[in-house]
Amino acid sequence: MHDHKCGFVPIVDSHGLVIGVVTDRDLCSAVIAEARLAETTKIADVMTCNPVTCAPDNTLDDCEKLMQAHQVRRLPVVNSQGQCIGMIAQADVALHAPATKVAKTLAEISKVTRVVHGVHATAA
Repeated sequence: MHDHKCGFVPIVDSHGLVIGVVTDRDLCSAVIAEARLAETTKIADVMTCNPVTCAPDNTLDDCEKLMQAHQVRRLPVVNSQGQCIGMIAQADVALHAPATKVAKTLAEISKVTRVVHGVHATAA
């Protein structure tokens, strides 16, 4: 991630099927904050399984709604077989959507959540 200056990597199996994603934040939270060794920590232990994805025929509006609903900034784009064929990021939406929609998306994605008894709750 450092070498390629990216903060998000889709994790795929041997058939190219998206099975998870890992972000720079995942690494900070699961490796650094828990004092794990990067050399021995497996990606499977820190990745988000079953990530939210979109299809190539989804509209920007569809992607924006998915990002808002799931509070994510990036979506793997998968084909009908579930293989990763690309990525769409909040920045991609921002470059092509009206400014008012971009502000709403940013606000929804960035809502503060807190964990209450192991469940994520959105702060009011």
